[in-house]
Amino acid sequence: MKIEEIIKNKNLKLTPARVEILEILIEQNRPISYEDIRDRLSMDRATFYRNILKFEENSIIRSFESNDKKRYFSLEQNFHPHFICTRCNTISCLSEKNLINLQGYKIESIIIKGICPQCLKS
Repeated sequence: MKIEEIIKNKNLKLTPARVEILEILIEQNRPISYEDIRDRLSMDRATFYRNILKFEENSIIRSFESNDKKRYFSLEQNFHPHFICTRCNTISCLSEKNLINLQGYKIESIIIKGICPQCLKS
């Protein structure tokens, strides 16, 4: 789906800041934090977070906090579980979508913490 369609389907105003944020999220194809991309943004921190909040309220993106106390963002349309290494803080996207299936519940986020294969080797 095109960025313009994503924004307009949620009845949001199409602004350069919103387009820029979504372009970066689509391009990265992994959870990212503000700190990961701040040098690439043409907006200030307040504008970034104001738009991120609007995207979350409208179910365009999801966010979660990692071990490093940073907030990470990813597109809602690509729902999948994440693995966070407790040693190196690396975040991995997992392809297994149905790790947990609870009858009568709607699962909105799956974060698994443990030790990644790289850290296990060392």
